[in-house]
Parts: sequence; C-alpha cells; structure tokens
Amino acid sequence: MKRLLAMMIAGVSTITMLAGCGAKTTDTATETQTTEATEATEDTETAAAPAETVKIDKLTIGFVPSREPDEIVTATEPLKQLLTDELAGLGYEVGTVDITVGTSYEAVGEGLSAGTIDIGLIPGGTFVLYEDGCDVLLTATRDGLSIESPNAKDWNDNKPTEPTEDQVTFYRGLIIAGPSEAGQAVAEKVNNGESLTWEDLDGLNWSVMNSSSSAGYIYPSLWLQANYEKHVTDLSHAVQADSYGNAFARLASGQIDVVCCYADARRDNEDKWTTDYGREASIWDETNVIGVTDGIYNDTISVSKTSPVMDDAFKAALKTAFINIGNSDAGKEVISIYNHNGYVEANSADYDAERAAQELIKSMN
Repeated sequence: MKRLLAMMIAGVSTITMLAGCGAKTTDTATETQTTEATEATEDTETAAAPAETVKIDKLTIGFVPSREPDEIVTATEPLKQLLTDELAGLGYEVGTVDITVGTSYEAVGEGLSAGTIDIGLIPGGTFVLYEDGCDVLLTATRDGLSIESPNAKDWNDNKPTEPTEDQVTFYRGLIIAGPSEAGQAVAEKVNNGESLTWEDLDGLNWSVMNSSSSAGYIYPSLWLQANYEKHVTDLSHAVQADSYGNAFARLASGQIDVVCCYADARRDNEDKWTTDYGREASIWDETNVIGVTDGIYNDTISVSKTSPVMDDAFKAALKTAFINIGNSDAGKEVISIYNHNGYVEANSADYDAERAAQELIKSMN
C-alpha cells in the first residue's frame, strides 16, 4: 500500500511538472508563454477560400454552463452574425447559427461526439474526455491576473485580483472559503500561516463541479491527492453545482463553506455578491483562498468528428474566423463571457498534462 501511495504521489509530482511544462506555468516559462500568446493573437489568420461558395444550412455551437445559461445565451447572441460574416468572407454561406448551453459539461461533449453539436467551447478536461468524438482547433488566450502564485495566502494578502494586459494560455484553480463560520475558521488558519489538516477540510461543506471540469473537480482532486493523499470522493460533504453562479450563491448563503473554481471567479461574481446573493460586505472581504492548484491549460474551441459539415477545409476556415473574431473589439466583448481574450491555434499534445491528470483521477476511483 505504501508503495502504491508513493507511486501515486510521484504521479502527481509528474503531473505538476507536466502542468508546469505543458501549460507553462513555471516562473521561467510563463514569460515566454505570455509573449507567444500575445504575438499569436496579433496576427490575423487567413484560410484559403473554396473555389465555389459552400452553403451550410445550420451550424450549432455548444457552450458549457460555467456561467448562468441565460447570461451566456444573451452575451453570445452577437457571435451568430460575427461568425456568419467571417465565414462568408472565407467562402462559406451559413443559413443559421444556433447557440445552445448544455445542461452539463458532459452534455456538450456528448453532443460533439454525436454530431448534434458542430462546435464546442469546452475546457481542456472536457475535450480530453471526449476526444474520440471531437478535434481541438484553438486554445483561448485570456488576460493574466495580478496574482499568480501557488501560495493561497498570497491571493489573500494581495486581493482584490485584477486583470493585467499580459495574455496567457493557462489559469489556476482556486479553493475559496466563504463567510460561513467554518469557512472563516479555515481561512484564518491559512492567513496565520498555519497548515490545514485533512480533518479541517473534511469538516467543511464543499461545492464542486462535475467530474470533467478542470478547475471545479479534476485539479482540486489532484491538489487533495498531492497534499493529503485524498480525493474529492473522500470528502464527507461535497455537492455538485450546475454552474459557478449557483455555487457562489450557496457560498454567500452559508449552505456551503468552500467552492472549487477557476482563478479568479470572484471577479465574475463581485456585483452579484451584494445584489443577487444578498451580502452586505464585498466578496473580497468575505472570501479567502485556502488552496491553489497547478496551472491548467486554457479552454478550447473543438469541433465534432461526426458532424456532416466538418471537413479539413472548413476546420481551417473556422480557425481563421474565430481568430479574427477574437482580434476584433466586437468579438472580444462576446467571448469575454468566458474570460477569453483571443485564440491561438491548438495542438492536441498541448493537453497531454490534462490526459495524465485524468488518468490519475481514474486510478484513484
């Protein structure tokens, strides 16, 4: 048993190194990655147009429910015309662009596999889980954050978290304690420089996302394994949220003590904290980070392998269209709903760290 645990710990260490290399989150690699991402988004890509206009009756785009579905649908409405216009210039006449928000991350992955969804904006974890049925085209870039540290106390000492102009292709997962008595107690220990015990964590009410969510499940599980030789499924009190918005609503009400989320989801819930969620103090005053995961490679734009409209020429056109959209002011406004700022061409190997992480997760179950 000890040998098995040692191997698993070594596996986690390997994954953290992979995440550091694959997602380039080490101190030396981050600067290079940021520069590469910025340079890549500055260039407008051009795909060769087909000899004759190709007509496509309908394109279906699936979004994962990382925000409230109504909010996503409203914010992405302009994407329909932006994509139609871009594809028209590339020789593709699209009749209708349909945008849907899946009931879960898995629902979007299953739709891509079945061909009922043509294009999916999905996290790396979801792509890896469903890669037999979809291909990755692009990786999102996003604004870097003013705090970039593996140390939870650094996030608390330097809050609020602010965006920077640097473009990065990775992010971290955070475990955030809320205003409940139990949440405040563990936050106090962290801010006093004390180490949390497994008993401290197991006594909390946790909110996690579904098992294919990188920031909401996979990487928090790896954090627990690396630090406590435990897993999300070992927690006595863990509930699955259907969106980060609902998770923060529960955090504000005290129904849960900690939430697993992306860095820094508090920025997206700052206004709602004192309006929709009914708190008087700000989210920055009432929440604290108690855990920070390794770097996670950014979200993908992936396409269905079974969609009847998807061939190599159209994939190339979609790459060009989305990169151009990400380079435009109107496009940046639309894709900001996912904290995306642009897109760069992706390679399936970019997500090898995610594959290793998921394999280790499976071995723990």
